[in-house]
Amino acid sequence: MSIDQQIDQFFAPIAKVIFDVVLYSVPIMGADVKLLLIWFIAAALFFSFYLGFVNFRYFGHGVKVALGRYDDPNDDGEISSFQAMMASLSGTVGLGNIAGVAVAVSLGGPGATFWMIVMGLLGMSTKFAEVTLGVKYRRHASPEHPEALSGGPMYYLQEGLATRGWPKAGRILGIFFALSCILGSFGGASLFQSNQLFQQAVNVTGGEEGFLSGNGWIFGLGLAFLTGLVIIGGIKSIARVAATIVPVMAILYILCAITIIGMNVEMLPAGIAAIFTGAFSMEAGIGGLIGGIMVGVQRASFSNESGLGTAAIVYSAARAKHPIMQGMASMLGPFVDTVLVCTMTALAIIISGVLDGSDGLQGVELTSSAFATVHPYFPYFLTFAVFLFAYSTLITFAYYAEKCAAYLFGERDSVALAIKLVYLALVVVGASTSLSSIIDMTDGLFLLMAVPNILGMYIFAPEIKALLKDYISLHKPSK
Repeated sequence: MSIDQQIDQFFAPIAKVIFDVVLYSVPIMGADVKLLLIWFIAAALFFSFYLGFVNFRYFGHGVKVALGRYDDPNDDGEISSFQAMMASLSGTVGLGNIAGVAVAVSLGGPGATFWMIVMGLLGMSTKFAEVTLGVKYRRHASPEHPEALSGGPMYYLQEGLATRGWPKAGRILGIFFALSCILGSFGGASLFQSNQLFQQAVNVTGGEEGFLSGNGWIFGLGLAFLTGLVIIGGIKSIARVAATIVPVMAILYILCAITIIGMNVEMLPAGIAAIFTGAFSMEAGIGGLIGGIMVGVQRASFSNESGLGTAAIVYSAARAKHPIMQGMASMLGPFVDTVLVCTMTALAIIISGVLDGSDGLQGVELTSSAFATVHPYFPYFLTFAVFLFAYSTLITFAYYAEKCAAYLFGERDSVALAIKLVYLALVVVGASTSLSSIIDMTDGLFLLMAVPNILGMYIFAPEIKALLKDYISLHKPSK
């Protein structure tokens, strides 16, 4: 047994325990429902209603803020609103939009797409709330770089609860969040993204007979080098690259999906009908209906990360006159990630006909089959998109890990350098080994961030509502 297999075997029972706890399910009318998904749904519904459906009423204003219409270079911050949105999207628009959606549609049927869209729209309110808190409680914490800003759930949990007389609870929750984020970034980004990128590269270069087979460490070194070139410059460098890559990859991918839909346009009405009828189908009974809803909710929640708090980390570095300003801009993230990109993937799979004859194909293979219906070379476009999606995720999650490490160990250059070197080393490890149990374990810990983050958001909800009222009275934003 190889070293990586021994390591994987050692962590397998640990990963199982963590996943069993994080994704604990209860039977409801014949369906196993994950309690964590109820946690996400409750937050999305609560903040949508509590904030007067800010996600719909001020969506247009949020687009204007995100595109930089209200940017002022004199405002406190390191990056623009557009760069913050692109950096946040680079972390959420990833392989989940390609592989995860395919799994959701194959397991939950076309109807899962409807619930994915609904959760994406409602999740805009959750994203608004957490980003608003991130900007409100951000601070200049680095003595070595006084212009730099730090923020995120770890800061608003600690400082917000301290003002309520619970400093120890705030610190404990902040530490818990930061540790979960670091470990989740290591596994779900550094290890997993590099591993999947390498596998895709092997597939398009001849498979087991190709020149890359067995040379994962070489691929990993190259990927680590490309990642290091960007993350060494911090959030300004990451934001500049994200502002270039994300629009290109999103437009390329959406155009490919539109091409597939266009080639099968006669099937579009039936595909849309299947999404709506499948969303409320009782063919499999009430348990089947609930199961389909949960599949859609899970894909949307895990894809756009509304409620996990990651967006609050990157938006805390954006220039803003008022905390609500970046909260408005952040609402565009779940819309682009879930309502646009994920839905285009689902539609391409549904109307291309590959879902009916998938023969057990799931994930990226199913999406690739949909692309192949246009032209045998079309999956190469998908491979290029996969690379951009994974690479953009790598650079953004490095920043999440860096900021959480700074919270735990101090805002020093030595801490930032150490976490970046570990992160890059794991990129090489991910491409050259298969550590599925460690990735499962860290993914579970990453999802746990939603527990302290959403709990804090409920506690601070009156603050968010007061800030929104103040912003509307001051700026009278157009809807």
